[in-house]
Amino acid sequence: MAQNLIDRTLQTLSLMATEVDGISVTELSERIGLPKGGAHRLLNELVRLDYVRQDPVSERYILTTRLISIGLAFLSASGITDVMQPILDRLAEESGELVRLTVVDGDRLTWVAKAQGARSGLRYDPEMGGHPKLHCTATGQSWLASMSNEEALMLTAKEGFGKLSEHGPNAPRTVTALLEALELARANGYAHVDQAAEAGTAALAAVIRHPRSGAVIGTVSIAGPSSRLTGTRAHDLAPRLVSSARELEFASVSAPALLQPRRLQANN
Repeated sequence: MAQNLIDRTLQTLSLMATEVDGISVTELSERIGLPKGGAHRLLNELVRLDYVRQDPVSERYILTTRLISIGLAFLSASGITDVMQPILDRLAEESGELVRLTVVDGDRLTWVAKAQGARSGLRYDPEMGGHPKLHCTATGQSWLASMSNEEALMLTAKEGFGKLSEHGPNAPRTVTALLEALELARANGYAHVDQAAEAGTAALAAVIRHPRSGAVIGTVSIAGPSSRLTGTRAHDLAPRLVSSARELEFASVSAPALLQPRRLQANN
């Protein structure tokens, strides 16, 4: 019973993190499979604990900033942003594009820091804290390419390819296409995608390894509009990206939270 309540609570918080306009009791009930009475009690308990507030006009329930504060406190205590941010800032300035850092979080990646290098024109700047799709993002492909094909396909199978409409026109749609992209990433030392994660965007990414064990602990990426971040320009920026990844590896010694090796659960 307690475990089920914890599961429902975490499902609710994860769902509400994507609903900036809030959610009603009925919507929550339908989306997490909880009776309306149970959904109402759960939301009221989260309000009491200050994780959620109810809008007095719409009566919808909205996340407070408490979760954000917890996350930021962890990042501050871990030293991730302190030691990594100057490197990200410099790469963003050199590339003129969005630079982002992920850390390995179990069997997924989580964006934890960024620097925006675009000062005018089109700016690609999605929200932080999410998890990149592995098969169609440069970030995901760079991580998958660091593994064996068996491991990479296992993680991809757990996540799935999703619907055709969810990604860009050049997203890998088959196992063969994905493995070809991973082989190219291994040969180049970085992954590059163009209109794969979403239409009109491109990115390149490289992994960050543990300075002693060599295990992958995160990734660094450059992303921007496809019209600006062309294949030629991505090729020109790749040496700077890889060099920054090496700097981040040495800097990670000062951020203990990064130095946790990924562990695949082969039987899950």
